[in-house]
Amino acid sequence: MKSLFSLIFNFRDKRLEYEFCGMKLPNRVGLAAGFDKNAKALHPFSGIGFGFIEVGTVTPKAQPGNEKPRLFRIPSDRALINRMGFNNEGLEPMIERLKNRPHGLIVGGNIGKNKITPNETAYTDYETCLEALHPYVDYFVVNISSPNTPNLRDLQEKEPLKELLDKVKMKLAELKATQPLLLKIAPDLTDGQLNDICEIVHETGIDGIVATNTTISREKLSISRERIDNIGPGGLSGTPVKKRSDEVIRFLRRKLGNKFPLMGVGGIMSPTDAVDKIRAGADVIQVYTGFIYEGPSFVKRINKAILKEIEQ
Repeated sequence: MKSLFSLIFNFRDKRLEYEFCGMKLPNRVGLAAGFDKNAKALHPFSGIGFGFIEVGTVTPKAQPGNEKPRLFRIPSDRALINRMGFNNEGLEPMIERLKNRPHGLIVGGNIGKNKITPNETAYTDYETCLEALHPYVDYFVVNISSPNTPNLRDLQEKEPLKELLDKVKMKLAELKATQPLLLKIAPDLTDGQLNDICEIVHETGIDGIVATNTTISREKLSISRERIDNIGPGGLSGTPVKKRSDEVIRFLRRKLGNKFPLMGVGGIMSPTDAVDKIRAGADVIQVYTGFIYEGPSFVKRINKAILKEIEQ
């Protein structure tokens, strides 16, 4: 029996179907990681009409994350600041829920390291996640770009990143796992760092990039400095990150060519923003903050805008 959500919000059209990294998606609109951290809401989110859902970030062991309050709305800027800190229940509860995922739903696993794991051995946490999750997810995203786990972003530097991805790729081969492997990067990288990442993509043979995570910048906020200081550290998402996210996607598309898979996320607060992201070079997109502000009809509205775009 179809849910009420599905009857109201799920918009299907064969023309929206899209192949990404070998996966056949019903549409190009996904739910970004960080929303369904523990894979608790796959059935209702599937009914809303997402083409795919990314669960996590999950770490090998459960961890509480950072102290509350750790999520702040900034309505005047159509933005959020969060410093969640990879709060999650760990691998085992997630796996139990993934065993009962909706039939046919494409699910990605966003994987990270525990806070107490030093960067020098971070690869072991990513390997543990791969080994546990590979029978239950359709693709993997290596998350080394969250600003809310101490020193995590240091893994984006050229040598640590290449070493990490080489080890992760070797683990996938050892497991005989065929899932695509994507890397999620920050919007705060310089062009030089982005060039390094493009080189690493070629050297390691990873399958795609997710661009971008939240930003540590506060430059585009209209609220007072006092309010910003009172909120404190964390990743900024929503409208203020859109421009930079689009710039990163354009840069990667130019450097990596037309066929390299890119997943665009960051600042999609309207159907027009979603179309902009695709025009910038994203093959598929993900929403998070826009979904919070716009509600469950947002996916349907985006899909209608994409359909209009491809009909032109």
